[in-house]
Amino acid sequence: MIEITLGFLLDLIIGDPQNPIHPIRIIGSLCKTIEKFFRKILKKSLKVAGLMTWISVILIVFLFNYYLLKGAYAINNIFGVVLASIMIYFCISTKALKVEGLKVVKYIIKDDIEGARKQLSYIVGRDTENLDKESILKAVVETVAENMSDGVIAPLFYAGIGGAPLAFLYKAVNTMDSMFGYKNDKYYDFGYFPAKLDDVFNYIPARLTGYFTVVIAFVLWLDYKNSFKIYNRDKNNHSSPNSAHPEAAVAGALGVRLGGANYYFGKLVEKPTIGDNLEKVDLNKVNQTNRILYGVSILGYIMTVIIRCILNFV
Repeated sequence: MIEITLGFLLDLIIGDPQNPIHPIRIIGSLCKTIEKFFRKILKKSLKVAGLMTWISVILIVFLFNYYLLKGAYAINNIFGVVLASIMIYFCISTKALKVEGLKVVKYIIKDDIEGARKQLSYIVGRDTENLDKESILKAVVETVAENMSDGVIAPLFYAGIGGAPLAFLYKAVNTMDSMFGYKNDKYYDFGYFPAKLDDVFNYIPARLTGYFTVVIAFVLWLDYKNSFKIYNRDKNNHSSPNSAHPEAAVAGALGVRLGGANYYFGKLVEKPTIGDNLEKVDLNKVNQTNRILYGVSILGYIMTVIIRCILNFV
């Protein structure tokens, strides 16, 4: 249990290290290599190629981390705890979500809309070149809200169940969805299973994140009643079965409207809206979203400790 606590604290204090040997980047390179292999041998069955890539990557990632950690504990118990803590730290992104959003806000404060648009383009998939100030801030809120689940609660949830190896398995699942889950010509078939299986792995964490957000809205003296109302009303207003859960709860807590139409690669894509347009999205809403993020993260940590206690007792 101490490794989860240390990993969680390391993330809050240090945040995500930006370096080329980050484990998640290594997983991404592994995904590309195995993708090329299965595309060659299964040219006429791209869905099967995608599934085989998914199975291969999660097996390699889980087994490597499992035996690495087992070896570390065999050498020395303290060494094992330290390594497990660092591994869990690499899987959580609480501070990184806040920092990446504030990089955009920094340009907004300086009234540098062009700079804000460019910085935003690094963290969202939508076209940013024509977004105004409020649309940029709304995108920041949406990004933080949506990623509370797969960047924080999901890795903590799986760390609670199976420690660092299972947390890394989840990150491999999520990485493959990010890399292959596009509905374009290249990945429509190949990415089918990686996207669907990511939905399965995020099913419980996304719903936990939604409810945690309502609780934190109450703690922070935000509109928790509206958060619960909008969560129940709009939690399915997304093409993904999971993404709208945290977004809806955050939108309700802030009294803002998220989602809606956006341009992607020059094409207008209509999407359902989430929440009611009661207030404008401004800098204060971004700060409130970050406070929700940290509150939800703490609840996620408590959840993880409870899971570990139950499993240890059983």
